[in-house]
Amino acid sequence: MEVVQLQSRLVDLTSSLFSEGFLDDQYTQLQQLQDESNPDFVFEVVSLFFDDSEKLLNDLSRALDQQPVDFKKVDAHVHQLKGSSSSIGAHRVKNICIAFRNFCEANNREGCLRCLQQVKQEFYLVKNKLESLFRLEQQILAAGGSIPVME
Repeated sequence: MEVVQLQSRLVDLTSSLFSEGFLDDQYTQLQQLQDESNPDFVFEVVSLFFDDSEKLLNDLSRALDQQPVDFKKVDAHVHQLKGSSSSIGAHRVKNICIAFRNFCEANNREGCLRCLQQVKQEFYLVKNKLESLFRLEQQILAAGGSIPVME
């Protein structure tokens, strides 16, 4: 596939991630921190987010399986996930974390379990979409093109 088509697909995919609420302006700010001296900055930061979030999701599952549930511990994990998702612009993940924390404060295990399923679903959705985005960027660069700058 030629570079222009790949660039067009990248622009469309990026636009859809914003219009569907997967990403917010924080992701754009992250991109602005990337330059020639650190061309993989966004990929590296987002990869760390993926790794940390998967660990937190596992920790949350274990914490909610404990009897009795330590809601302060669950809330601390959710707070951490909310912060990291917010820092990369994973908007929908962050929003579920806000609701999740309300269930933690109310010591509502069922609400927490529902939010855990929702946050897992949104996390894996945004992870797959961002991985597709990064693959497209790699294809563009491998074909000798440049990554179009989004406004």
